[in-house]
Amino acid sequence: MQYALMQSNDDKPESLGLVWINCPYPVVSLGLARILETETRVYVGREPPQEDIPSSVVFCTSGVEGVAELVQRIRRVNPQALIMMFGLHLDLALARAALKAGARGYIHAGMAPGQIVRALEVALTGEIVAPRELLEYLISNEEIDELEMLSARQREILKLVDEGLTNAQIAKRLFLTESTVKQHLRAAYKVLGVSNRTEAARILRNGA
Repeated sequence: MQYALMQSNDDKPESLGLVWINCPYPVVSLGLARILETETRVYVGREPPQEDIPSSVVFCTSGVEGVAELVQRIRRVNPQALIMMFGLHLDLALARAALKAGARGYIHAGMAPGQIVRALEVALTGEIVAPRELLEYLISNEEIDELEMLSARQREILKLVDEGLTNAQIAKRLFLTESTVKQHLRAAYKVLGVSNRTEAARILRNGA
């Protein structure tokens, strides 16, 4: 895979530092780069830049699975980096997971270009940035069910666990590899704050 480093012009402001855009969607990456390159230097790639340490990272993802691992990965590159999670739409579960994992904000494709730039600028001042609708929801729903954080696939697998199926049997029924089933289960454990399949399945059963 090739990466593109968009160098700043001499008169380009550096208020945002080097922004690393890590996104699996080429069109989204291009759009974000076009928005931010007028404000600062932008690096687009799935791996961190080699010649400079990013001060800000915009990470794109489509679901809550692996969000904590993504944040930890960035922290290994630069422990002080500002991390913003980017979603394709206003996704409550993803936003909450990102903030819980240590991201400083959540932005999404429904925002105007100027709002995205402003969100990064505000986050760099130390503020947590999230859409107003999300903040209002979180304030009015302090006790958010952790089950809301599970993906549809995680729920499906946990239901089969509750039925007594082994990982191998679940993999066969859902046409997955056993390794994939284990990955979904580990992700579900983290979301629910449990350490094994029995506890996770019990929480899902009691919350259904």
